[in-house]
Amino acid sequence: MAQKIALVTGASSGIGRATAIQLALHGYKVIITGRRNEQLQELAQEIGPESVYPLLFDVRDREVVREAIASLPAEWRAIDVLVNNAGNAHGLSPIQTGDIEDWDAMIDINVKGLLYVTKEVLPVMVERKSGHIINIGSIAGKEAYANGNVYCASKFAVDALSKAMRIDLVHEGVKVSEVNPGLVETGFSEVRFKGDKERAANVYKGFEPLQAEDIADVIVFMVTRPKHVNIAEVLILPAAQASATVVYKQ
Repeated sequence: MAQKIALVTGASSGIGRATAIQLALHGYKVIITGRRNEQLQELAQEIGPESVYPLLFDVRDREVVREAIASLPAEWRAIDVLVNNAGNAHGLSPIQTGDIEDWDAMIDINVKGLLYVTKEVLPVMVERKSGHIINIGSIAGKEAYANGNVYCASKFAVDALSKAMRIDLVHEGVKVSEVNPGLVETGFSEVRFKGDKERAANVYKGFEPLQAEDIADVIVFMVTRPKHVNIAEVLILPAAQASATVVYKQ
């Protein structure tokens, strides 16, 4: 039986990186995508050349996405699993003082980027009547919180798209699932706080946050279920987190 192929966006760090490694360990050939070539090449070396294909592109650029997916060699085109992981949060300001460039970045990557990549990968899945799309949402797509405004809106959009995609694709044999993490200790907060490492570190002090590997474990479990099983949606929180804003810190 031929090895299954997975494509993971945002694979150069965090959840995407951990997911690519775990999928490779479970026998998948993995297409890793991202904007940072050095990190992609390091990951490719760790996984091993026989099981990985790096693609350097920014999901925000629709034409570049199209060209990158079209450039895949024939033996890498039959993608079985798409993990739409690329995403970001920029700033934590009330709506009245928000930065429009931050808004654009979040909508372009979290929503439009997900759509651009899905659009290019879906035709082969539909043709084969087989495939699994995993969208990485967030607890912020379930509960709005103060100063989260546009980031929350972008993740609410991921939630809505996941549900609608599942309806549209159910008769095509393509599964659609969504993973909604709570607080995961990655570079997420450092990006949100514009490189302020101290402020980012404070987010995770006083409790044990999730790690990228925890989310990767859930994704691997979802894609390795029998064909008749679709785990449609998962909310995963650290034990110390009860909601988007309630975290027990000691």
